[in-house]
Amino acid sequence: MPVSVVTGGAGFLGSHLCDRLLAEGHQVICLDNLITGNIANIEHLAGKEAFRFLKHDVTEYIYLAGDVDFVFHFASPASPIDYLELPIQTLKVGALGTHKALGLARAKNATFILASTSEVYGDPLIHPQDESYWGNVNPVGPRGVYDEAKRFAEAMTMAYRRFHSVNTKIVRIFNTYGPRMRARDGRAVPAFVTQALNEEPLTIFGDGHQTRSFCYVSDLITGILALAVSGESGPMNIGNPQEMTILDLAQKVIAITGSKSKIIFKDLPVDDPKVRQPNITMARNILGWEPKVGVDEGLPIVIDYFKHCAENRKVRN
Repeated sequence: MPVSVVTGGAGFLGSHLCDRLLAEGHQVICLDNLITGNIANIEHLAGKEAFRFLKHDVTEYIYLAGDVDFVFHFASPASPIDYLELPIQTLKVGALGTHKALGLARAKNATFILASTSEVYGDPLIHPQDESYWGNVNPVGPRGVYDEAKRFAEAMTMAYRRFHSVNTKIVRIFNTYGPRMRARDGRAVPAFVTQALNEEPLTIFGDGHQTRSFCYVSDLITGILALAVSGESGPMNIGNPQEMTILDLAQKVIAITGSKSKIIFKDLPVDDPKVRQPNITMARNILGWEPKVGVDEGLPIVIDYFKHCAENRKVRN
């Protein structure tokens, strides 16, 4: 039975990764300090013999007895609200946390998978974005704490690959949505859905013509696991290339929910990307992967999740 460590395993993406790994026969050790993760995301795994949760800050030394085959480093604040409220923690987990997780992978001779982000491309000057693009990032802007933490994490990962011969993989994750997102994490899908369900105005920052590409969480996890067992090291984009404007997304949420909510516009945040669309040619050609769940199929699932999640329904954005 393969043994996988998932840092940030109680978070949105990390918890879905834990689920899939267990379903595929892995023993899973979930590490999370619960700063942005939620124990509710993994409570359904309590009592499973193959699952273990350890409350641990991965910026501190990680000691685990026994063999480890994979280290999935997913620990990090990942939403605008989180990394703007937790700037130092975001930088520390990108730097010190990546260093400690890589050290664990090296000690255990395990494959290391870094959850990087499309934010390494910043406010891109090419469109769509492919893996050869170096990005257009403002290192001293408010978003720089997240962008540069992930760029540093990629550099650290490559240093361990080159200097210590650790088998590393880098996945650049584009906008992803699905159940277990928090209503107030600052991202468009949960914000619009909870606002619509509460009959509140949907808040768009800017004129709404900025674009995003939304990948359903099950597709993302499939792509990440395909990369983990492949011979490719990356960086590799994993995301849905179906691009849409934020205004189109808001209107679609209103239509699906049947909400009477109106749309209001506020100032665009500093350094907010104007476009975001992955070029997934590498994933298609090397992994044979591409997303299967479109927004029209995925959004109703997320809407149903928030509709029936009492805690999230009470949240006012």
